[in-house]
Amino acid sequence: MQLEQLIKDRRSITNYDTSKRISYEEIQELLDIAVWVPNHKMTQPWRFILIDGETKQKLGEINAKQGAKGAATAEEKEKKAEALKKKITDVPLWIAVVLEENIQMKFREEDYASASMLIQNFSLLAWEKGIGTIWKTNTLLENADARELLQIRPGERNIGLLQVGFIGKEPKVKPRVPASERTTVLN
Repeated sequence: MQLEQLIKDRRSITNYDTSKRISYEEIQELLDIAVWVPNHKMTQPWRFILIDGETKQKLGEINAKQGAKGAATAEEKEKKAEALKKKITDVPLWIAVVLEENIQMKFREEDYASASMLIQNFSLLAWEKGIGTIWKTNTLLENADARELLQIRPGERNIGLLQVGFIGKEPKVKPRVPASERTTVLN
């Protein structure tokens, strides 16, 4: 597939074909390629945590416990907790993208930008193989129980949870504003 078409075709996927299983080896191969991004000072501060099986179940329980707090009744709380747990457990595989935080803000921002490019690379490489992703950022990233479960160390930041699975239903294309409409030339 041509790069231009790959970029335009890629979608954020939340509906997966659960009849197929992704191998950890395949994910590792994609990550090994995805890390080839510009990274000032070559800090390469990232690491990846593949979340599956029992750990995924426990993360689902943490999400349920955290999110169901605001429910008005016990019945609502139980219903909300189950839905929040399923939001985690129904995803075939999760990848936590963790950065070692540089004490210098300039490098911290550059590292985050590099990691963002890495995530885009991973998403494009996965799409090319029929694997869908979506980058999630939510309060679960900073939850103390989730940090402990995922073995996120002090001085590290979980910048995103990637949902990963073979593409089930592909969403429709959402139009983009052409860059030409937001470009200023100062000559």
